[in-house]
Amino acid sequence: MITEDDIHLFAQGSWNRSWEKMGAHPDVQEGVEGWRFCVWAPEVKSVSVIGDFNGWDVNANHLEQLPTGGLWQGFVAGLAQGDLYKYVIETEDGKLLYKADPYGFFAEKVPGTASRLMDVRGYEWGDASWMADRSSSDHMKKPLNIYEVHLGSWRRHGDEPQGDPDENGNYPGPMDPFPAQRGEYYTYDDLSVELVDYVREMGYTHIEILPVQEHPFDGSWGYQGTGYYAATSRYGEPKQLMHLIDACHQAGIGVILDWVPGGFCADAQGLATFNGHMLYEREIHPNWGTHKFDFGRGEVRSFLVSNVLYWIEQFHADGIRMDGVSSMLYLNFGVDDPGQKKFNKYGTEEDLDASAFIRQVNHTVGTLHPDVMMMAEESTAWPLVTYPAEDGGLAFHYKWDMGWMNDTLHYMQTDFPWRPGNHSLLTFSIMYAFSENFILPLSHDEVVHGKCSLIGRMPGDWWRQFAGLRTLAFYQMTHPGAKLNFMGNEIAQFIEWRYYESIQWFLTDEYETHAKHQQFIKALNHLYTAQPALYELGYVQEGFEWIDPNNNEQSIISFVRHGDNPDEDLVVLINFDPAYYETFQMGVPREGDYQEIFNTDAVEFGGSGKGNTAKLSSHPEPMHGFDNSIELCIPPLAGIVLKRTGKSSYVPPKPKKTTRKTTTTKKTTAKATTTKAASTKATTATKTATTKKATTAKKSSTATASTRSAAAKTAAATKKASSTTKKSTTSAKKAAPKTPSTSA
Repeated sequence: MITEDDIHLFAQGSWNRSWEKMGAHPDVQEGVEGWRFCVWAPEVKSVSVIGDFNGWDVNANHLEQLPTGGLWQGFVAGLAQGDLYKYVIETEDGKLLYKADPYGFFAEKVPGTASRLMDVRGYEWGDASWMADRSSSDHMKKPLNIYEVHLGSWRRHGDEPQGDPDENGNYPGPMDPFPAQRGEYYTYDDLSVELVDYVREMGYTHIEILPVQEHPFDGSWGYQGTGYYAATSRYGEPKQLMHLIDACHQAGIGVILDWVPGGFCADAQGLATFNGHMLYEREIHPNWGTHKFDFGRGEVRSFLVSNVLYWIEQFHADGIRMDGVSSMLYLNFGVDDPGQKKFNKYGTEEDLDASAFIRQVNHTVGTLHPDVMMMAEESTAWPLVTYPAEDGGLAFHYKWDMGWMNDTLHYMQTDFPWRPGNHSLLTFSIMYAFSENFILPLSHDEVVHGKCSLIGRMPGDWWRQFAGLRTLAFYQMTHPGAKLNFMGNEIAQFIEWRYYESIQWFLTDEYETHAKHQQFIKALNHLYTAQPALYELGYVQEGFEWIDPNNNEQSIISFVRHGDNPDEDLVVLINFDPAYYETFQMGVPREGDYQEIFNTDAVEFGGSGKGNTAKLSSHPEPMHGFDNSIELCIPPLAGIVLKRTGKSSYVPPKPKKTTRKTTTTKKTTAKATTTKAASTKATTATKTATTKKATTAKKSSTATASTRSAAAKTAAATKKASSTTKKSTTSAKKAAPKTPSTSA
């Protein structure tokens, strides 16, 4: 039962496993089996439990109030697992509120709103090997490639409309506020086979599941919950969700759960105005209408910190992605009217209670489960999100890079003639890429609400759209940081995501282009996990080096990805234009032979097949700040990866004899012969008169002058020829990177 220590810790905000006693639990009292209940409801007249077991009679089973803490508890005999129940709270003014259990572990299927009795203990896990490896390794040195999944629409049984049609026999359509569900949900057990097999084959390292906490409205995708401890009953029971996560672990796949401490929905059965006035909440969100938690109350902090530990400990979650962090941190998030703005005691807009709560959550998880990843969906420039709390940070491990996402998608939807002017959208992210530990997200938020699907943003004809989508995926995979993609991106689905039906798997069966794109994503995923340079130093400056970020005229960027082992380094070049270059010169960080190990333009991916099949040998010609360079072929609207395989096979040409050297030799020989003849003549003519000597001297002087004149002319001609050759060579070097292109 509840102790004084429990009450003290609960009010203090540090009862970290409050779910073990709060809510409903099977129990035996005085030899009688039943269930005990405990709920927090201060400042009310009475609390009772109603359900199937007592005919929903408000007066049948009243709970007793503890002397302090606002807690009510009691025992009801003869109940069975699965029974429906609610709390009836009588407010101070006599109003009756019918509430689901805030700590309930299971819930009635929508549109039902009651909780169900459920014992979540006793599942036999089979993931001991995975958990041992997780605890002994550094997740920041391992690949992190996340497949984001909405369990209700990844795949469904059939596509027939569910529910009742209107009086005319019509079902609500896609643009209606409440469209008809199409097909039947996959269960957690179905997903433990099909989803796990698919993710493993495709080469993703983790799945991230949109919130599975109970929620009343399908269209909220789980982000406006009513049951924070209840795995949604849409897909099965809590232990079936455990089985799904267990199956993922046994297949080598990690699981990240979306968690929403920013706010909850206003539905009557939920946490909203739980005791007749604001209890769990402090205010209403101005944009979303959700109720924002009061992080200044210890009981609320105990509820939420316990909740995150519940999903980690009871469900073996490998990571928690905290949703809406920005909406929590800023007092005036969503407030446009200056007259309504609030400020803290320091005169800033930081919600001090919220930031302290976030640090508390991350500290608690980091202390108890240091191998669990904590991730922030924070969309502003809030500083030090992934820095330790002692350094003023929020103590997350990772932050979603919303800046990269916005800049990149803006660039990719720009038509090709205007891309040179937007080139900085590609390169700016490296300016801050290592200021935090980033995840590059192409999430569900980017393929809904009129934003178009990813391929729908690509300019050009059919071929260019698919080539552009391959280039986008390749840029994301080779850019520093972890990766996240929403389901459907990998099959190039043209329509936006619809939560009420399956994604369009028929595309890969009926259209070769979609099937090839799926194969491309699979190959790209496996490239990422096979090449340590793409992830080992993914969050530090030492892992990245530009080759040429400034070639905006051709829309080409090139860089090096470094790993712990220099022999694993990769050279990456991406051409964001449909132009094709048969010969292109590029600097490389080391001399050597390079092999093309990946090309997004490969025929099997739907490309044109342009590439570099032969080895590329560097030669000692400086370029892009490096001592060596290579010449290669650049495919249209594509990216390539090169890897050094050994020393360069380049053999410099043998030097040729020049005309200047031959002429000099001849002139020297002629001069020697003339001197020898003159000497002989002088010896023979020793008796010649002084006048004759003078005449001979005059002739010799004239001959020497003539020879010097000829030599000067020859030297001038040689210098001119050399100058012409040098100028021609320099011109050729400047023009080399801008070889006339061929349109794809």
